[in-house]
Amino acid sequence: MNLALLFSGQGSQYVGMAKDLVESYSVAKGLIERAQEILGYDISAIMFDGPEDVLRQTRYTQPALFLHEVLLLNVTPVRTTMRAVAGHSLGEYSALYAAGVVSFEDALQLVQLRATLMFQAGEAIPGTMAAIVGLDDDVVREICAELNGGEGKVIVPANFNSPGQIVVSGSAQHVRASMPVFKERGAKLVKELQVSGAFHSPLLAEAESGLAQKIRSTSFNEASVPVYVNVTGSAVTSADELKDAAIRQLTSPVLWTATMQSMWNAGITSYREVGPGKVLQGLIKRTLSEATVDGIDTAADVQRVNEEGA
Repeated sequence: MNLALLFSGQGSQYVGMAKDLVESYSVAKGLIERAQEILGYDISAIMFDGPEDVLRQTRYTQPALFLHEVLLLNVTPVRTTMRAVAGHSLGEYSALYAAGVVSFEDALQLVQLRATLMFQAGEAIPGTMAAIVGLDDDVVREICAELNGGEGKVIVPANFNSPGQIVVSGSAQHVRASMPVFKERGAKLVKELQVSGAFHSPLLAEAESGLAQKIRSTSFNEASVPVYVNVTGSAVTSADELKDAAIRQLTSPVLWTATMQSMWNAGITSYREVGPGKVLQGLIKRTLSEATVDGIDTAADVQRVNEEGA
């Protein structure tokens, strides 16, 4: 089967996530307990009960997403049929785990540090992100290049999610002041996102530096299947190249459209989103109209996939 596993990123979380998995599968319960030893706090309480404004804090959102995705990998046989993996932003760490590049413990420690550094960066330097719908990629690049003005006036393309759906990132006041320009140039929708910082922008340079030290000291293996990385949209299996991509990811745009197109060009026609929600399934449908798409999130999804055998 030409199946790729795709892993959700920040924004897909919801209160109650993974609760039915932990209640239904002992392996899931064991992994959550191990995770809480590593993290040093009760992540399950935040995942299961919220409140939403706490779960939405980057320092908790990212470990919660990673754990939900890892639980799904461990209560289904989906890894036995996967041909490739990719993850959107934070989801790339789940992809690395799925491909055997990093252990559960090492990946969770990296995710926790990444989440903490990104949260702190957002508190130190006010930043935000905005979705731009209805403009070509090159037009968004051109507008950002015109408006990007250095300190206090950073605005860059951050996520190329699907054709005509791009997210920009940068200095909070400058992004907000710039939003009408995209509308004036033909965007159908311009909407600020509920995020705590300017992710995938130069404003995360300090966080990237701190994370890089940890990544370099963490053991990475060669990938068991190609990992399509955010920073290039291309397939990588080399441990050293995967380390480099993970380091560069925080300040580089997520090239998700290119990732999907690269997978399709490699002959991959089926895609399964592993994690909460259906955000990536929607992006695939808008990018690859002929692709076969599904997802696993809940215990009911797990039961269906297990009955199918993959």
